[in-house]
Amino acid sequence: MNQSSKVYYFLIAILIFSCEKKEKVPNEILTEQAPNIVFILSDDQAWTDYSFMGHEHVATPYIDRLAREGLTFTRGYVPTSLCSPSLASIITGLYPKQHLVLGNDRKYDKADDREEARKNRSKEFLPVIENFKTLTTLPELLKDKDYLSFQTGKWWQGNFTNGGFDYGMTHGDPNRGGRHGDAGLTIGREGMDTIYNYIDLAVEEEKPFFLWYAPFLPHSPHTPPDSLLQKYLPVAPTEYVAKYWAMCEWFDITCGQLSAYIEKKGLMENTLFVYVCDNGWVQNLNNRSYNKNSKRSPFDYGMRTPIIFKWKGKIEPKMDTTTLVSSIDLVPTVLDILDISKPENLQGVSVLNQNTLNNREAIFGEIYAHDFSTIDASLFYKVAYTNPYKLIVPDSKNKSEEEVQLFNIYEDPFEANNLVNVKPEVVKVLREKLEQQWANFD
Repeated sequence: MNQSSKVYYFLIAILIFSCEKKEKVPNEILTEQAPNIVFILSDDQAWTDYSFMGHEHVATPYIDRLAREGLTFTRGYVPTSLCSPSLASIITGLYPKQHLVLGNDRKYDKADDREEARKNRSKEFLPVIENFKTLTTLPELLKDKDYLSFQTGKWWQGNFTNGGFDYGMTHGDPNRGGRHGDAGLTIGREGMDTIYNYIDLAVEEEKPFFLWYAPFLPHSPHTPPDSLLQKYLPVAPTEYVAKYWAMCEWFDITCGQLSAYIEKKGLMENTLFVYVCDNGWVQNLNNRSYNKNSKRSPFDYGMRTPIIFKWKGKIEPKMDTTTLVSSIDLVPTVLDILDISKPENLQGVSVLNQNTLNNREAIFGEIYAHDFSTIDASLFYKVAYTNPYKLIVPDSKNKSEEEVQLFNIYEDPFEANNLVNVKPEVVKVLREKLEQQWANFD
C-alpha cells in the first residue's frame, strides 16, 4: 500500500470513529452518571394485595414485573403503620423515636369551628416540621453526587424544600390547605405530566435524579375509573372492596406509565427503582373505613410490605421470601450503591450486603397515637421481628388492658395463634432485644 493510500484509509478511519463517537455521546453521558433513583411508594395497601403476592383478583402487572426483575423481599416491614411517620422514616432512614414524627397530627385543641380546628392543628405541628428540617434526608445526602431531586405525591413536612428536594409539588402552606401533600396529591390521579417534566429537566441538565413518587393511591377516597370498578364488582364481596381493589390496579397502571416514560427517554439501563408501601390497609366490607387489624395497628396487615430494588443489569433478580428487611434499610442501601458514607445515627443496613443481613438478629417497630405529644405519652406498642417470631408489647400506660402477643409469622402469617404462653423463653429473649434497642436511643 503506497503512502497516499495509507493517508486515505487513516482519514476514513478517523471519520468513521468520529461519527460513531458523536452518536454515542448522549448514552455515554448517561452511563457515566450515577444511577437515577426512583422511589415508588404505594399508600394504604396490604401486603397481600398484589398478584405476585398471591391475590386472586387484584391485578398488578407492572409491580409484578418489577418484583420479577428486581431483588424482592416479600417480608419487608415499615417501623410504624401510619403514613406521616412511615414516610419520614423512608426519607431519613430513622426510626420514629429518632425523627420524632410520631403520628399524623400533634395533639391540638379541638374547636367547634372547622376552620379554627384546622388552624390549631397546623400551629401545633409547626415544631415537628422545624425539628424535621434539622435532620439529614436522602435528597440532601445525594447533593454531593450532583443529583437533582423531585418530590411528588404525599408529603407531610411542610414545603418540599424541608426534605432537601430541589423541586416539588407540595407547597405545605396551611393557609392554602397544606397538610399532607396538597398539590402533590394530584399526581397519578390527574396524570403524570409533572413527573415527565422533571425527568426532562434532569435529562436536559445531564444530571442524575432522585424521584419521590408517593401518589395518593390506592388511598381513599376510593374513586377509581369506572372501567376498573366494573372489572372488580362481579368478583368482590362488596362494592367497597371492589373500589379498593380497583384503586390498587389504578396505582399499578400509573407505575407502568412512569416506567414507560423512563424507558422512552433511554434511561432504563441506568435507573434504580425502589418500591415500598407506607402502611397497610384492609378494606371494611360495609363502609369506607379500614379494619382495625391493619392501618395504625401493630399487626402485619398494617406493617408488612414487599420491598423491591431493581437496577437492570446491576442488581441480580431474586425473590427472597425469608429475609426480614425494613424501610429504614432503603437509605443505607442507596448510600452503599453510591459509595456514600452512612451517617452514624442510621440503624438500617444495606440489603446488598448479605453478611450484614445474615448477622442482623432482629428488626423493630413502634406504634404511637394518631394525635401525639411525646414518646412517653403517645407510645402504644413496641414490636420486634425475628425469623420466625414476632413480639408485640403494648405500652403499660396507654394500652394496659392488652396482653403481650407472640406469633410465628412464617407459619401463621395472619397472626391467629398467640404463642405467648407456649413460648415463654422466646418472649423473654425478644423483650430483652426490645429493651436493648430502646436503650440505644435513651
